[in-house]
Amino acid sequence: MSNKPGGKKNPLLAAERADRNRKILIQVGVAVVLIGLIAAIGIGIAVKNSKKNDLGATPSIAATAAQLLNGGTATITDNGAIRIGKPDAKVTIRVVADLQCPACKAFEAANSQVIKDAVDKGTAVVEYNVISFLDKASTTKYSSRAANASYCVAQTDPSKYLGWLTTMFEKQPAEGGTGLTDDQLIEIATGAGYTDASVAQCIKDNSYNKYIEAKTNDVMKSGIQSTPSVFVNGKQIQSSQELMTLGGLAPAIAAAAGQ
Repeated sequence: MSNKPGGKKNPLLAAERADRNRKILIQVGVAVVLIGLIAAIGIGIAVKNSKKNDLGATPSIAATAAQLLNGGTATITDNGAIRIGKPDAKVTIRVVADLQCPACKAFEAANSQVIKDAVDKGTAVVEYNVISFLDKASTTKYSSRAANASYCVAQTDPSKYLGWLTTMFEKQPAEGGTGLTDDQLIEIATGAGYTDASVAQCIKDNSYNKYIEAKTNDVMKSGIQSTPSVFVNGKQIQSSQELMTLGGLAPAIAAAAGQ
């Protein structure tokens, strides 16, 4: 039959065209659904990653507080370490510690004065990475709360930080207990000279909890396997004699300074 104008339409051809149109519409519909599904998955992943990468409140040391009396400065590094000392110091001491860690307490008892002297003389700059991997060693996540207090005091007045740290280790609670209370942490901070009400509020609010969790994960992923992990100019100190005997770190500092 003719399908020319004025002639009868071919029912088979019309059916084929209708079937083809239906297939096209179905394909378009499926494509739209797939695009929407992919977009939804992408948005879901983005939101999940955003939450995962959310550091919450980030501690910082204001320029007015960063200038120390001996010509040193204080900053918080990208890996979360509190860095104190003269920028041109020949030696960089990095200490990765947990305030709940008994071995860290022993290291500080042996070497805190050596570190402080080196910083005061301008020989060394010290970086304290205070992490919280021992939260399970207390019933109140003491490691995280103590690390939070570390940022609270450091950002307020870094010149008093090393003295505060020494007291914190001296009053370290035993593992397996409740840890120090927030009020006790505030008392230690006050005793170290941190009398500003904002410090107490920062400790009570646990302001940097998310940040500490993220930085602890980053530090552990970087290869740190235990605390204390101590480095002098990037070289890890492995000798227990250097780490745990009184003044044991002094020779390594002197050697790195070329003395």
